[in-house]
Amino acid sequence: MIQFKQPDVENFFQTFGIQSFAVNKDETQLVFSTNLNGKYNLWAMDLPDTFPYPLSFHNQSCSEITFDPKSRFLLAVIDQDGDENGQVYALPTSGGSLEPLRQYEGARHMGLRLSKDGEKLYYTSTKDDSTYLKSYEYNLNDGTETIIQHGKGASTHLTAKSPDEQTFAYVKHYANTYVLAFIKKGEQEVMLTPKTDKQHTVSGIEFVSDNIIYFTTDFDEDFSYLARFDVDNETFEKVTGVEQEGFDRVIFDKVTNSLYITAEKGVRDKLYQYSLDTETLKEVEIPTSEIAGLKVAESGNLYLMGRTAVRPPNLYVRDENGWKQLTNYNVPGVKEEELVEPELFTYKSFDGLEIEAQLFKAKPDKDNGHVILWPHGGPQAAERATFRSLFQFLVYRGYSIFTPNFRGSTGYGLAFSKMVEGDWGHGPRLDNMEGLEFLFKEGLADRDKVLLMGGSYGGYMALLLHGRHADYFKAVVDIFGPCNLFSFIESVPEHWKPVMKQWVGDPVEDKEKLTEDSPIQYLDTMTKPMFVIQGAKDPRVVKAESDQIVEALRAKGRDVKYLVLEDEGHGFSKKANEMKVYEEVLAFFDGFIS
Repeated sequence: MIQFKQPDVENFFQTFGIQSFAVNKDETQLVFSTNLNGKYNLWAMDLPDTFPYPLSFHNQSCSEITFDPKSRFLLAVIDQDGDENGQVYALPTSGGSLEPLRQYEGARHMGLRLSKDGEKLYYTSTKDDSTYLKSYEYNLNDGTETIIQHGKGASTHLTAKSPDEQTFAYVKHYANTYVLAFIKKGEQEVMLTPKTDKQHTVSGIEFVSDNIIYFTTDFDEDFSYLARFDVDNETFEKVTGVEQEGFDRVIFDKVTNSLYITAEKGVRDKLYQYSLDTETLKEVEIPTSEIAGLKVAESGNLYLMGRTAVRPPNLYVRDENGWKQLTNYNVPGVKEEELVEPELFTYKSFDGLEIEAQLFKAKPDKDNGHVILWPHGGPQAAERATFRSLFQFLVYRGYSIFTPNFRGSTGYGLAFSKMVEGDWGHGPRLDNMEGLEFLFKEGLADRDKVLLMGGSYGGYMALLLHGRHADYFKAVVDIFGPCNLFSFIESVPEHWKPVMKQWVGDPVEDKEKLTEDSPIQYLDTMTKPMFVIQGAKDPRVVKAESDQIVEALRAKGRDVKYLVLEDEGHGFSKKANEMKVYEEVLAFFDGFIS
């Protein structure tokens, strides 16, 4: 009988990704950024047909797509090798070459919005103010451009416009947990939430008419809820919320006169529909555990991009007959039941704080007895119950993966998320260590069979845990993690810098704390074999951060493998690079399996 080889890294990393999508006005065409050819390009489906065909061949990541209201063209924001400096391009809906529309070397363009007639483009850019940003109105007919908003005091982003395009809403990002929203009526600036000294956030801003705005906020509460602002009377009121759930995006559906609201609860997302007529809220069943994108068509059909723990990103549509899956991305050669759903645990940390964590447990017939501790990135983010090729591949090869949502994670309220601010290296570090102790106590891990890996903030935490708790780990993988908080603060993108004092700390005022929390201070105790991975074009954690730690450890004679990807930034945009990295990660870890 024919014998087929065991699925390898190629199977798991031939799963495709979806970065962004858009649907035209009459729902005859859906365009999405996907890596079907190994690199990200724009592809389309002529609905209801779901066979994809290529539109572009730029081979680069695309963060935004928007259709001209009259379906004459597409606009897309595309960067270069992960540098995150997205430039605006136009493209015929039939595909072809990209036409540069708004270009500025070294700048980032974002938040595209077209006027109702498709003649004007509204967007935000770093091109004239790399710290606080500016927003623009660009006339597609005559090429003239005017500034409609000057950023001040914080990076300022255009987020919404009224139907008559006379009132603009924007947010000022003082910190991840301190985001204020304003409207601009002529030259007048009005804040959407009442004035207070208590920090809070605003997101999901949506005009339902020229004078009524709905949005989500945690003003005066721990979890965000739906609120309403009357532009004419300049009044704010809470509308509705769900206990222990954080509301996020808001999308208006004119057909049903209702709002769709996404919500985050721990490791999973939820979707709600709020009727403006009956003022009632109901939960909408979704086919995924994560909502990465959501759009409402003029017909009232709902389009969703999302993942589950065992299913890669896919696109879905919901009409009167329910949900229909438009793409069929999966793991080639591996059945869904062969993949692993995470087990959910709660444990008490060193100070009694409850921490939620997931364990992707290897199946008994494959289990090699080793557990990988994965501190997530962010740090004001969370590890969700969603698909990662890396996780499912490693679990399939016998490794279990433990992912604590330590203090600072999102999905557990504003106060919980704030706990990491100014404390990158104490509370979160001990939350991770208490998680390991929980596993040992419950018989879910052996003390002599623990490995460590993380990316971004998770890479920083991997370095710090290695330096301060090396005896717990057999080997360590750091994927573009900062090693020195002082140099990290100085090297982040300019529009990040206003938030760094609250987020990480002040180099002068907090010198002692930043020194204590910088992994570079613990070289003497970093004794375990290490593998460091870095994108050369990373704008968030620059290559110098990885260079520092590698050079310092090698100077002490330590065993450090270093892989630099010349055409990547803060992640992997090219399938060949992703496969190369994780093949080497597997080989690295396999070297410590006795």
